[in-house]
Amino acid sequence: MLDTPTTPPSGDDPASSAGQAAGSSPGQATQLYTITAGGFSATCDAFAADPEQNQLWFVSMVGAQTSLKAIWAALLNSPPSPAFLIKGAVDDLHEGGYERCQIPEHSIGTWKTKIARLPQSGAHHAMVYTQMAELSFERDAFLLLTPDASAAPAQHLRFLNQRSELPLHHSWADWLWQQGLENEAIRPLKSVGLNAWACYHDPQLLETELSAAVKYGALKLPRELNGGSA
Repeated sequence: MLDTPTTPPSGDDPASSAGQAAGSSPGQATQLYTITAGGFSATCDAFAADPEQNQLWFVSMVGAQTSLKAIWAALLNSPPSPAFLIKGAVDDLHEGGYERCQIPEHSIGTWKTKIARLPQSGAHHAMVYTQMAELSFERDAFLLLTPDASAAPAQHLRFLNQRSELPLHHSWADWLWQQGLENEAIRPLKSVGLNAWACYHDPQLLETELSAAVKYGALKLPRELNGGSA
């Protein structure tokens, strides 16, 4: 059940960013995990998960093509079958216990995969992600994936701008990021090989917070920022 999409022309392909983070540089060491589901196993070099809710948000895995397809078919069952993440590669001595996870129920129907054969080993690599990580996929809930954690506030602002009728100035990025973390509209996910956050946009709450921040001087309007524009 693997659907291989074409790369969006906008350049906002989350799999591309995640691929850069998921050990694409041969000089970078990546902690490997094993993912198992439906009786099959594969080596997992990157993932994003929410252990508290047993949710799997992103996975990059390497193994036999039949195993990769079987694992994802199990996760896409209705209801989804559980997967387990184990610290350590498939052929290594596992260092940690099992972490049970499923794809989030509200993300069903939004998943894509990119799968390719690795010519040197003959194995296949699958990168599987939800469209909720795409800038143009306009839902109030969205997923941020980035190899560089310092880029997260600016990326978060771009996603909000795509989903908000209010024009948001780029100088507000850090303030909006901190507000999101404080009110849990931004939740850090457990991640390996990349950085990940599950986010939620509440239009009414955003308008209320921005109005209060401008009123009390925490934020300046664009016309006050040396002629800057929103």
